Amino acid sequence: MDSDAYSSSFRTEAAIAQQLQTRHFGLIDYQSAWEAMQAFTQQRTSSTVDEIWFLQHPAVFTQGQAGKTEHLLAPGDIPVIQADRGGQVTYHGPGQLVAYLLIDLRRRGLGVRALVTAIETAIVTVLSQYRISASPRSDAPGVYITDPVSHRTGAKIAQLGLRVRRGCSFHGLSLNVDMQMEPFTRINPCGHVGLAVTNMAMECDEVPSASTLSQQLTEYFMADLGYTVVSKSGDGRLPVLPPPNDR
Repeated sequence: MDSDAYSSSFRTEAAIAQQLQTRHFGLIDYQSAWEAMQAFTQQRTSSTVDEIWFLQHPAVFTQGQAGKTEHLLAPGDIPVIQADRGGQVTYHGPGQLVAYLLIDLRRRGLGVRALVTAIETAIVTVLSQYRISASPRSDAPGVYITDPVSHRTGAKIAQLGLRVRRGCSFHGLSLNVDMQMEPFTRINPCGHVGLAVTNMAMECDEVPSASTLSQQLTEYFMADLGYTVVSKSGDGRLPVLPPPNDR
């Protein structure tokens, strides 16, 4: 490769690294979203722009790679899916905002721990805009209420679980916004016996929309992770990348 071609390639890669694509899907079944994440991560190349997918799931329990059956107390009519993310069992359902972060960590020079910290800090920052005091815990990933006057201090309000393959992340976070909480009583959330769980509707007077929260999280990730260009898609269709030989 001559110097001009190398310089052009470097500029192209640098431009791609500055871009972030957000997609907004509405209600998507977990299995379809999971399979799409796996395919996206497997097929992406050095020229693939990083993406964040915002969506909600119909009621489902998912077991992480560390999940143990004893933490599934009484799933009943809610399906259970064994997933490839980190962590233990959790619940997803309508009224919970899910964000899947499909990020080329090598390109960004990010380690997994740094990404976890960025996710937790993003959630804490957004919650603070609604006067919800929360923080992560060193012994258990996620975000927990820390308001000393709240009788739900210590309750979990957001969950996270990641998988890294080929230097790229998938899966991500779930923020409990305004959802039915009863299903959490059917499990030991994230493998913790007796862990209380809460949502934004229980902690603040005015519950923001999923669209507003998605925008606020996007703005934080842009600033914290160094993106300068963001594009948004809201067509509701899971992306399908062409096979590598076609790109």
